[in-house]
Amino acid sequence: MAHLLTAGGVVGVVASAHVRRSEPTQLEVVGSLVGVSGVGLSLDDFALPVPAPAPAPAPELGTFVVVGSSMNAGKTTTAAALIRGWARAGLRVGAGKVTGSGSGKDRWMYEDAGAGEIVDFLDFGMASTFGYPLTRLAQTMVGIRDTLVARGASVVVLEIADGLLQAETRGLAERLAGFADGAVLAVADGLSAVAGAQIMGEVGVPVRVVSGLVTASPLAAREAAAATGLAVLSPAELIAGGALDLLGEHAAAVPA
Repeated sequence: MAHLLTAGGVVGVVASAHVRRSEPTQLEVVGSLVGVSGVGLSLDDFALPVPAPAPAPAPELGTFVVVGSSMNAGKTTTAAALIRGWARAGLRVGAGKVTGSGSGKDRWMYEDAGAGEIVDFLDFGMASTFGYPLTRLAQTMVGIRDTLVARGASVVVLEIADGLLQAETRGLAERLAGFADGAVLAVADGLSAVAGAQIMGEVGVPVRVVSGLVTASPLAAREAAAATGLAVLSPAELIAGGALDLLGEHAAAVPA
């Protein structure tokens, strides 16, 4: 027996789950999909090529990476708000999910927010990034950004799944210096904002703004701002102008 792991159709075996989760849907595997040669097919057979070692041009207006304190801290909502804020200003926005498990909802949120180009780990041959070596994930992160730029994106937002204490997420965060123009931290509470900002500082990547579930509580948002010294902006505030403010000196290139 196998289990249905995601709404996107990823199949595996549930080893553990949150106590609020119901029992997973059980599946009976009766065969695998094969090509004309009779060999089983894999997403790797359709993956985009790994980028060449030579550095590709960075996006004109910057690369911003959304990281979070945990799952369900508001990372995808925050990324979608950045996309909408930039798209409303007339920018061609590239959006990508670096890690996670295959499910359409994140891509659809990016699309609904106005992303002109969308690329994620699925495009690089992984139904789920769990268990892949960090080197492969780092190459994928660069490949997503480079592909978005090659397709015409002037500003890029990338989302890394899970929280900063998760091994793969922390490993990728350690590779953001020199790659990202800044991080946007999505958290559920003020204490997580303090810890997240500290972790990102340790890896040399400045947190430009805090957002996420914490902004649902005005008191919690004020506490986070006071404790970190960072701007704490709700998704609505990012859409209304906060996303453009992140561009800093590049904002002069935004169409009037």
